[in-house]
Amino acid sequence: MAQIEEFVIGALSTSCAGFFTNPLEVVKTRMQLQGELQAQGNYTVHYRNALHAFYTIAKKDGFIKLQNGLVPAVWYQMTMNGFRLGTYQVFVNYGLTKDKNGDVVIYKSLVAGALGGSVGACIGSPFYMVKTHLQSKSVQQIAVGYQHDHQSMRGAFRSVYSESGILGLWRGVVAAMSRVTVGSAVQLTTFFKIKEAIVKKKVFAEESALVSLCASTTSGVVVTLFMTPFDVVSTRIYNQGLDAQGNGLLYKGVADCYVKIFRQEGLWGFYKGWGPSFLRLVPHAMLSLTFWDQLRDFYGRFKSRNV
Repeated sequence: MAQIEEFVIGALSTSCAGFFTNPLEVVKTRMQLQGELQAQGNYTVHYRNALHAFYTIAKKDGFIKLQNGLVPAVWYQMTMNGFRLGTYQVFVNYGLTKDKNGDVVIYKSLVAGALGGSVGACIGSPFYMVKTHLQSKSVQQIAVGYQHDHQSMRGAFRSVYSESGILGLWRGVVAAMSRVTVGSAVQLTTFFKIKEAIVKKKVFAEESALVSLCASTTSGVVVTLFMTPFDVVSTRIYNQGLDAQGNGLLYKGVADCYVKIFRQEGLWGFYKGWGPSFLRLVPHAMLSLTFWDQLRDFYGRFKSRNV
């Protein structure tokens, strides 16, 4: 398979998954911003859990607002995951993630996943920032975090560019790269190792979609545990407002964000929104990796028939 096609397949598979999981992303973003830099019990709890957040957003903002930020979310999936999955698959195609027996080598897979994730996160960062701004926007009654006055993705890009120039579009990229580097390394390594084990034990037929389904579901559980703290910090950095000099109103940078969250909110502050994050990451991993695996198999069969 030509290498450029790996990037296209990665982009298509994850953008399809993003359409279905975006409401959970909206819920997760709201809950991660709730009680920002405030000790537990010192702020109004608008969203008690994922289910209550769904109900509250639908009631106060309107049902359609559960798809806030969908357009930049899909673009983010296409750019970030297109490069992430495409880069990883190129490593696989050249045999750089396996040993001489064809088994996945954990440290090689981690490096490939991390590299693909960091590149993808850097490229997709502007879309992730705008997505976060739009997803956090709500009526004043249930508002959490800084409220950006954007009406659309295009308007958001114009606003950010007019305030901070081209570099402003990559504000928060360091937090995003650490988030996706960890998540990608863990997710892809777990996915391929579990898939390898399922095939070897012949739990399902090798070509069955159930192989990808089981492997991707398990990888989603693992990646939630590892990635959530990085996800919270990334959301906070992206969403904070700026002063007249273009500096963050709450955080000077990634390290400052970690320190302030720990001091003000404790260790649990890093796991705010863990519930919807889990509910989002597991089906997103399941859908995107299954789509990815099946699209690659389908394209491979299609191409072999037309050679």
